[in-house]
Amino acid sequence: MRALAIMYHDVVAGGDFESSGFPGEGANVYKLNRDDFERHLDAIAAAVPPGTVATISPEQHAVKPELYLTFDDGGVSASTVIAGMLEQRGWRGHFFVTTGRIGQPGFLNAEQIRNLYLSGHVIGSHSHTHPTRMAALSRAQLNEEWERSIGVLSDLLRAGVTVASVPGGYYSQQVGEAAGTAGIQALFTSEPTTKVGVLPKCLVLGRYVIQRGMGPDWSAGFAAGKAGYRWRQSLLWAAKKMAKRIGGAKYLEVRRKMLEK
Repeated sequence: MRALAIMYHDVVAGGDFESSGFPGEGANVYKLNRDDFERHLDAIAAAVPPGTVATISPEQHAVKPELYLTFDDGGVSASTVIAGMLEQRGWRGHFFVTTGRIGQPGFLNAEQIRNLYLSGHVIGSHSHTHPTRMAALSRAQLNEEWERSIGVLSDLLRAGVTVASVPGGYYSQQVGEAAGTAGIQALFTSEPTTKVGVLPKCLVLGRYVIQRGMGPDWSAGFAAGKAGYRWRQSLLWAAKKMAKRIGGAKYLEVRRKMLEK
């Protein structure tokens, strides 16, 4: 089983990266300027057949040759910038919300989340507190993160929430199993792959990530299935994954200092 997804975060105007989502260069490196994002969407539209961009459904998880555009963190730009740009093209996105941040400065509020849902976008969980290293949590802590987040969103939308993404790229089988127990049927990770993992209660889908400074050819290359772009990111991911494993908590501190230079 195969599925193709691209991961974005926030989209801002005029380089005001602190206006949406989590603050700091560690988060800002994943945010795009509005004009750059427009070029990325244009490149995707030119690279794939009409109707390719779609949203996942509980009944047909990852079994159709569709492209899923996903947006992590729950920054306010999902409502103020991104949704309208997608809708102009007849597309819908997957917005994964850190529920502990709902209504805080720079993040979506309850009304904005409901409006996104009513406009046809998929609303999913991005955990409740956005743990720094989610895979390092105990099973009880994982259950709390997923169940609380799903509960908040389900109450807010008055509908079931069955899709989620893992914060920070820290996925493990236990993270996936806890997600499935909480009712999540499709869980997106940060691993650059089209292969779909199958757990007893949910599917695990990889994603290709876009960072600031990556040109629109990257989004188009991922969307069109060009091997060169995918393999380059897969090699970088493998190196990063090894560094996380060896460095543990120290990896994040080293990364923070490098980004601040």
